[in-house]
Amino acid sequence: MSETRTRTIGDGERRARLAVRHRLAGVARAVTAEEVGESLVALHGTDPASVFLAVGARLAGDAGPVAAVERALYEERSLVRMHGMRHTVFVVPSSLAPDVQSSTTRPAAVRERTALLRHLAAGSSFDEAWLRETERLVLAELAVRGEATGAELGSAVPRLRETYVYGPGTRQEGVQSVASRVLRVLGMEGRIVRGRPQGTWTSSRFRWALAEEHPAVPAAEARAELLGRWLAACGPATEADLKWWTGWKVTEVRAALAAVGATAVTLAAGTGFVLPDDLDPVPAPEPWAALLPALDPTAMGWQGRDWYQDPGHRAALYDRSGNIAPTVWWDGRIVGVWAQRPDGGIVHRLLADVGGEAERAIGAEAARLAGWVGDVRVTPRFRTPLERELAAP
Repeated sequence: MSETRTRTIGDGERRARLAVRHRLAGVARAVTAEEVGESLVALHGTDPASVFLAVGARLAGDAGPVAAVERALYEERSLVRMHGMRHTVFVVPSSLAPDVQSSTTRPAAVRERTALLRHLAAGSSFDEAWLRETERLVLAELAVRGEATGAELGSAVPRLRETYVYGPGTRQEGVQSVASRVLRVLGMEGRIVRGRPQGTWTSSRFRWALAEEHPAVPAAEARAELLGRWLAACGPATEADLKWWTGWKVTEVRAALAAVGATAVTLAAGTGFVLPDDLDPVPAPEPWAALLPALDPTAMGWQGRDWYQDPGHRAALYDRSGNIAPTVWWDGRIVGVWAQRPDGGIVHRLLADVGGEAERAIGAEAARLAGWVGDVRVTPRFRTPLERELAAP
C-alpha cells in the first residue's frame, strides 16, 4: 500500500465527506436515481421500500423517487437488484454488477447450490440431473413469458411444486417446497433477476425475469474494483469496516487494498484507508437534515459508527440482529428515529437536544417525505421497539 504521505482525518471531516459523497447535504443532492446508486455503490435491497426511501432522501426537489427508481430497475435496468455482500440483497449500478457477482455473489452461489443438492439428497429422490432439468424448464418459460411470478412459474413448471423433507431426523424437520430454493439459486447465479413487484413499490412479491449475462471478471480484479468504488464513497475506513461490509476474508481485503494503492491515515478509531488521490481536506457543507430509512446504506455503511452515532443510543436504534431503524440525521449525526403512523403521518423522536434550527429543518424533511409517500404505508421489514412505539395509532 502506498506510503506517499499520511495525515489525520478527524470525525468532523469524516462527516463532511459523508454529507457530500452520500448526497445528503442540500448542495450535494442528486437529480436521478442512477446518481444516487453510483454515489452510494450499493443500496440495501432486502426491504424493497428502503431503496425508494433512500433514493428519495437524496434527490433534489419534492417530486419523489418512485417513477425514477422503477424506470431504472425495471425498464432501463441501469440499477440491478441482486445478492451481494454478506449474502444480502442489494441494488447496485449495472456497471458494477459483474464485479459484485464475481467478488461476492458467485462464491455464495456455489455454497447455496451445494447446500440445496445436499438437502434434496437427504430429503427426497431428486438429484443434480433433476435440478438441472428443472432449471432449464424455468429459464425456457421465462424466455417465453418475459416475466412471471413464482406462482405462475409453479403452474407452468410442475416440478417447482415438488417438496422435500428439510432436516430429516432433526428438530428442524419439515416439508418444504423446492420453488423458493431453485429460484434463489438461479438468482444468485445471475441467471434470473427480480422484476416488477406485485402491488406497490413497497411489495416484496417480485416477478422474475431472465437476467443479462454478466461478463466474467477475475475475482481479484473484481474485489479491487468494488473496494475502490466503496472507498471513493465511504473512505476513510478501517480494515474492520472493509471486512464487515464486503464479507471477505482479511487476506482478500488486504490484497484489494494493495491493488488500489490504498493510503493509510490516522482516525480516532485507529488506522484507516483512503484512495491515494483522496487525501485533500474536505470542507464541511452547510448544516443539513435527513430522514433515512431502515437499513439505509449510510447508517449501516461502517462497522465502527461512533463518529456519527452516540453509542448510548444503540438500544433505541437497532433490533437484536443489528438492523437499524429509520433514522433522523442532523449535520452528519444520527439524532433520532422516525416512523409512519397508520394515518400516514410522519413522526419522529429526537434522542438529543439539537436546537431550533435543526428541529425546523428536520420538520421540513418530514413534510417532504410525507408529501411524496402520499397514501402508501411503509412498514420496515425489521422493526425496532422505538419505531413500533412511534408508529402506533
